[in-house]
Amino acid sequence: MGTPIHSSSNTYPIRLQVNARACEVPAAPETALLHVLRNDLELNGPKYGCGLGECGACTVLIDGVAARSCVIPVRAAVGREITTLEGLGSRQCPGPTQQAFIDCQAAQCGYCLNGMIMTVEALLRRIPNPSEQELRNELHHNLCRCGTHVEIMQAALRAVELRAHRAALQAPTEFPSSCAGEVQP
Repeated sequence: MGTPIHSSSNTYPIRLQVNARACEVPAAPETALLHVLRNDLELNGPKYGCGLGECGACTVLIDGVAARSCVIPVRAAVGREITTLEGLGSRQCPGPTQQAFIDCQAAQCGYCLNGMIMTVEALLRRIPNPSEQELRNELHHNLCRCGTHVEIMQAALRAVELRAHRAALQAPTEFPSSCAGEVQP
């Protein structure tokens, strides 16, 4: 367990559902969800970027919707399903959106990728076959300071293809047995 960072000494047991697992952490209710995910639950997908909900590096899914975890108090996540980058797949068996970013080498420094992947994933859960313009609109508020926007768009379009292919194959039979038990979207 990491060192908890909480905004006050008044901590309480907070029950969360993260990546399809129930967990309980001691936290002050106003503590940023990002701090609980990274420091208490040791999930390193969401990154601390601006701390203002502007850059997107801290994006997670809350009930399937992209949310900026640096500005959401942990109390607001109680009773809701939180999905981090780790909940989409693993190194051995990445989820389709993760695989698309790998295939397209859509990273330079990689700091923004959590937000980019989670934002694309949220859109594809809402609209399985979005247009390129819909993808651009969704990613508009995610910042990449390295300038890999072309590769990120290629990866977003590739994610649409991979998810469509996966849906056509009926997900449970598509993955090799080595992925049994892995979290898949």
